[in-house]
Amino acid sequence: MSYAMVVTAPGGVESFRRVEREVPRPGPGEVSLRQTAVGLNYIDVYFRTGLYPWEVPSDLVTGGEAAGVIEAVGPGVDLPVGLRVAYTGRNGAYASHRVIAADQLVPIPDGISDETAAAVMLKGLTVHYLIHHSYPVRAGDCVLVHAAAGGVGLLAGQWLKHKGVRAIGTAGTAEKCTLALAHGYDAVIDYKTTDFVAETMRLTDGKGVKAVYDSVGAVTVKKSVEVLETFGTLVCFGQSSGPALDFRINDLARGSLRLTRPTLFHHTAQPGWLRQASGEMFDLILAGKIKVEIGQRYDLADVASAHTALEARKTTGCTILTP
Repeated sequence: MSYAMVVTAPGGVESFRRVEREVPRPGPGEVSLRQTAVGLNYIDVYFRTGLYPWEVPSDLVTGGEAAGVIEAVGPGVDLPVGLRVAYTGRNGAYASHRVIAADQLVPIPDGISDETAAAVMLKGLTVHYLIHHSYPVRAGDCVLVHAAAGGVGLLAGQWLKHKGVRAIGTAGTAEKCTLALAHGYDAVIDYKTTDFVAETMRLTDGKGVKAVYDSVGAVTVKKSVEVLETFGTLVCFGQSSGPALDFRINDLARGSLRLTRPTLFHHTAQPGWLRQASGEMFDLILAGKIKVEIGQRYDLADVASAHTALEARKTTGCTILTP
């Protein structure tokens, strides 16, 4: 038998239910995975609450990244049973076993654990598109990253440093600021005690930054615009504090600014992108240029506690759920 943590209706963490089910069988082009580690991401909260809609009354198995071992393959699949693989996708990861299309899988290189792979497939590939496509950084640039002590933030700080970029971060406690500073940031601002706009301008001698990577949303977007230099780019890739409903297109006129709202899944849909981007990411991890910080571990059956901690901003780095 296998099990999944199912959301029966949009709502709070009390919506989760453990549902026992038969181990799924793969169809053509599919594999059956025994999952060994599942990543936690804020997008999982968006789906659970219904902020990102899903068809009701259908039950939902959320979760967007995981690692595991292939236990069976369907017709037309040339991957071997026993291969360790990882993936990122829109939903379906909160399960001990699952069926998934083989072309969504990436083999995990020797030297990288299942936990590490599960922690970085969504978050690390998000960093990849942010700094290579949403605003392609160049050595010498200065950028601002909100939520610098989170899973994406800690990976971003190290990747930006590797590329010769000066990164300023924001975080919500002194401890989180210290953690982010140890992961590549040149400076980290405690936004609860310091005005990040004034401090960013001070740190840049009044010039501002080339780009802001903003996953927070409502409480930061308007101020993020204020720290951009002329022709700067605002990259909004999340809304952990809610959508920025008070933002207006005309707000960009202060500096002929650019705005983009990217998502990972448009990038993974591009032929060859998933293998190329994940290969570059794994190479940096193996070379020690990026260290993956797993700050919390929970049993998958206790996913409600993990969501509670995430929404209360009590997590740092990546969180792993173990089936």
